[in-house]
Amino acid sequence: MANWYSADLHLGHERIIEFCGRPFQSVTDMNARIIANFQALVAQDDDLWIIGDFAFGRSDSIERFESWFHSLPGRKHLVIGNHDDEAVISLPWRSVEYMAEITDGDQLLTLCHYPMITWNGARRGALQLFGHVHDQWQGSRNSVNVGVDQWDFKPVRIADIKRRASKLPVNQHWSDVEHGNELG
Repeated sequence: MANWYSADLHLGHERIIEFCGRPFQSVTDMNARIIANFQALVAQDDDLWIIGDFAFGRSDSIERFESWFHSLPGRKHLVIGNHDDEAVISLPWRSVEYMAEITDGDQLLTLCHYPMITWNGARRGALQLFGHVHDQWQGSRNSVNVGVDQWDFKPVRIADIKRRASKLPVNQHWSDVEHGNELG
């Protein structure tokens, strides 16, 4: 059993290809590639954390949302993003929250769709995982973008997240909010 993290799949969102320069000819190609990538990595007994913006469409798109949802393997959890409307939220997720605090091995994590400056446990080494900003920002040493635009349209595990975090710059606002600790 493993934990996998991702954000900003935007399944069904045709214009996201242009907005983020995604390398797909069509939304059908994008959906198929993302789903195939997840199926190749995530096992049925793994936990898959979608940190916002699972799918994009109208509330009457529930059949499409259900099809994509059931195509993804694992026990699926949703941390709600700005494009997750009631049709997405009502899918049979294992959990649905606006923010989650979990532990993966010995790593404390705060999951929120939006990047944050500080969070519970940050002074004790908790990492924050986020999405929302797509291809605009990888994050900082203690706050990492797990969106598909940053990870070749694949979900990611904590070891890879920690490896990337160690190479990212220190959070430039850390000393503004967390005096006396250089973990940022």
